[in-house]
This record gives sequence, C-alpha cells and structure tokens, in this order.
Amino acid sequence: MSDPGLILREDMIEETVGETVWRRLRGDILAGRLAPGKKLKLEALRERYGTSVGTLREALNRLATEGLVIAEGQRGFEVTPVSVENLREIAELRLLVECQALDDSFRAGDVDWESRVVAAYHKLAAMEARMEEGDFSALDLWKRYDWEFHQSLISACGSKVLKQLHGAVFDKYLRYQMIALSFRGDIAAGEHRALLDCALKRDAQEARRILTDHLEGGMAHALATGTIG
Repeated sequence: MSDPGLILREDMIEETVGETVWRRLRGDILAGRLAPGKKLKLEALRERYGTSVGTLREALNRLATEGLVIAEGQRGFEVTPVSVENLREIAELRLLVECQALDDSFRAGDVDWESRVVAAYHKLAAMEARMEEGDFSALDLWKRYDWEFHQSLISACGSKVLKQLHGAVFDKYLRYQMIALSFRGDIAAGEHRALLDCALKRDAQEARRILTDHLEGGMAHALATGTIG
C-alpha cells in the first residue's frame, strides 16, 4: 500500500525486508488477525513471517511508536489491547481531524477531485450492496474501499500532515471495526451517499453533521457486539 494508512492495499514500490515485515505485521494487527492483548513471541513470529529476530524487533518497536504494540522490555511485545475508553478517544480525534480536512478539501476541490470522490464512492457502494445481501467474504476489501472513500473526501485539503494524521487515526478506528465486524447495513450506506452529495454540493456544514452521526453510530454498533471490553 502506498500509505501506511490502509491494510491490504497493493504496493507498487520495491520495499526493504524490514518495511515488508512491518507492513505485514501492521496489517495483521489492524485486521484483528493478531488479536488485541496477544503476546508476540519472536520465535513464533520468525516462523510466521519468515524473517530474522532482529528485523522483527525493529518492526515491533516501530509499531510500538504508533501505539499498535506494547514493548514490555525483557518480557517482549504485546498487541495493544482495546477498550471502550480508547475507542471513544480515537473516534473523537478522528472526528476533529476529518472535519477540519473536509472543510479545507471542500473549499479547494476541483473537477478532478470530484471524479476521485465519485469513483471511490462507486466501489464502496458496490461492496456495501454485496454485504447487505449477506456476502461478507471480502471484509478487508470493504475496509479498503471505506478508507479510500473517506480519504478521497479530504484529498484536496492541501495539507500532507493533516492527511497523514487522518490516516493514522483512521487505522486505529478501523481496527475496532474489524475486531467487532461492525457493519451497519443500509444506515452506513445511506450516510456514505449523503457525504457524496455534500461533497458535490460543497456543503461542509452538513457533511460535518453526517460524519458525526456516522462515527457515533459506528461506535455504538461496535460496542453493541460485546467484543470490546
């Protein structure tokens, strides 16, 4: 993936071994394949990822700086646990960052930006229609398209730092959704459609309102599954 913000996006750039291992570990944590609270034994990881212990240590320490892994000194590493309090903090931060980026992007967006938003929405809407029919065979793809749509909305904001911050916060929010398998069906699909309409009309105020409902609804739905203690 061209941005560390999303699991399972294909990367067309040649990577170092360390970068590849970091990306694979990160993707497995975000997707919940490495569960919250899981002890990360270096020998087991060495077999799983086919690399050296030194490379794994470097990747895990990098993930620790991102808050996805806890470094426990001599005791090794652990996937950062999840909690209701942490989810609320992440949702609040994402809302703050994304609303600012939406304002800036809606003001600056041109026809090319509109085309990116419409194309990203089309892919997400098609995937959500499949899931509404009961096909949950491509959850990673669903979240990829979800990320791409929200990223397209803010892509004209003009701030690389703001986009990077949004990507990092979005990922942590995404991890909760993947753990809780939180899909709200036609409610979320309708909110995405409304966000598209706001973008084409440049209605940032209404977009902020819809985004607030979108995140609050997603958080409530994830908590209702009972998988986040």
